[in-house]
Amino acid sequence: MTIGLHFGPYHLWKFNGSASYFINHYLYMRILPCILVIMIVQAGHAAAQSPVPDKNKVMDFFQNMQYEEAISYLLTIEKIDSVNLQTLGYLGYAYQQNDDQNNAGKYYQKMLDVDSTHASANLYFSDFYSDDEPAKARRYMSRLITGNPQKAGFYKKMGDLFRRENKKDSAIVYYEQAYRLLPTDSKNGAALADLLIDQKNYDRADSIIGAGLLRDSVSVPYLKLQVKSFYDAAAYQKAVIPGEQLMRLGEGSLNTLTQVVLSYYIMNMYRDCIRVCDYMVAHEMAGENVLYYEAKSYAKLREFDKSNELLKTCLGLAISNTAEYYFHAMGDNYGEMKQFKKAIAHYDTAYYLFKDPLMLYDCGRIQDQYLKNDEAAKKYYSKYLLFAKPQSPDEKKAYEYLRKKYLKEK
Repeated sequence: MTIGLHFGPYHLWKFNGSASYFINHYLYMRILPCILVIMIVQAGHAAAQSPVPDKNKVMDFFQNMQYEEAISYLLTIEKIDSVNLQTLGYLGYAYQQNDDQNNAGKYYQKMLDVDSTHASANLYFSDFYSDDEPAKARRYMSRLITGNPQKAGFYKKMGDLFRRENKKDSAIVYYEQAYRLLPTDSKNGAALADLLIDQKNYDRADSIIGAGLLRDSVSVPYLKLQVKSFYDAAAYQKAVIPGEQLMRLGEGSLNTLTQVVLSYYIMNMYRDCIRVCDYMVAHEMAGENVLYYEAKSYAKLREFDKSNELLKTCLGLAISNTAEYYFHAMGDNYGEMKQFKKAIAHYDTAYYLFKDPLMLYDCGRIQDQYLKNDEAAKKYYSKYLLFAKPQSPDEKKAYEYLRKKYLKEK
């Protein structure tokens, strides 16, 4: 039998009495090229598929603070696929922890080039620019808020950025939103209350602080703010209550407890003022201003020796523009102790260092009223009249009295 070049159904049937062989052979030869093409394409995709960083391996590097090893491992993967967000994120974090901010910023920026809304990259740049360029930091924080409109922490951070530029009206809008979304977080309530105190909105601030303390009566941030609010509102009797609670907790800060010191001093409660000052000294929170008010309290209690010892310590800590107060205060103390020559010596020192004419007046007053040395008093008073620029009503009155007296004599 002769077989033709093409096979119709009849010819296929006649070959060996069956068409199945020819049908299968025919289909195989037609499909084979397609299969080969598909296999080649799939092989190409497999070769082009980027390797994925081994998360466990990377986490081990980070946990052991082996940041250089992590970077070396990740760079080999980044060479194959330079736009893989997971690899770029790991590299940014590794460089950041390795104190290489230039390369950290490089990889976080690569992440933003791929996805401008990426949270960790935007957060990095927001934090990076927050201190020196808060306006620039706000651009990144704005993206975070847009992508996460229910996240209170982002609104609070945006408020912080506005406040760094003293844009308090804008800051309070974001603090209000953060507090509305998550009022139980003391960071949100404290930020809002603190700004309200600065704006003298004490009623609203106190309501937020009060609500916070109802949830947690020993919340240190709210107790500090309660001291600040009452002190700024001149409610000194109330200010000392949370201040005392902070000390019982072993907490507090220089600013907060200084307000407690001043509250007791203003209320003439000098023993309590001294007690709080001693607490601050024991907890290494006392600066020269604290020691100064402790010295003043001892002077009010007529314990001048203790007062002067503290004032001498103040002098050792003093910067030039405050040392004058301490010399003057020590002069006042020696005057009260009737040690008039020492009083004059301290007034003289204060004038020599800081050229305040009022020190000359005090020297003349001691010579005039207590030592009865008219000639020395006249010398000091005349020099005072030459340089004086009286400001307070009492000083103006004394100045006019002396001016008339010595002009009349002349």
